[in-house]
Amino acid sequence: MMGLFSLEELFRCYYDRLVYFAWQFIHDKEAARDMVQEAFINYWKVHERGEPDETRARNFLYLNVKNSCLRYIRHGKVVDKHRSILDPDPAEEGCTINKIIRAEVTGEIYRAIETLPESCRRISWMSYLEGMKNQEIANELGISINTVKTQKQRALHLLRLRLDPEIFSLLLLCFVGDN
Repeated sequence: MMGLFSLEELFRCYYDRLVYFAWQFIHDKEAARDMVQEAFINYWKVHERGEPDETRARNFLYLNVKNSCLRYIRHGKVVDKHRSILDPDPAEEGCTINKIIRAEVTGEIYRAIETLPESCRRISWMSYLEGMKNQEIANELGISINTVKTQKQRALHLLRLRLDPEIFSLLLLCFVGDN
């Protein structure tokens, strides 16, 4: 159930998700970060008083970031690559919903990985989120490939316990390859 959040909690919970959400539109990480920071500033200006309601805050932030992305695109920084986003039709609005869902799921996965023990967390991050192969991880960390495999198996076991079954399934589907 959604409830009241402090602005700091809201920022911690949604910053990475919103950056990923913006990046899906514009494919520019720095511009995405700037847009998300601006969205939080806008939220703070409009909602200075009291603790924010998470649902309203989330909706405000996603809409603000989406509109910033569309303005960015309209200003010609990536018009050729994203021309279809300029005047979205109702069918493309479903695409926006899919991007929000993808950002939310990714945020949950990131948050769960951050709770893992250090060795599992580092190897999981390198493998699942940076796309590194087992051998590359072993070489970079100076450990055996079997240690990498063992830590990945341990991480998956712990993530299965920490994530909702649907999100864990998406983790397996989207991030876990046959490295």
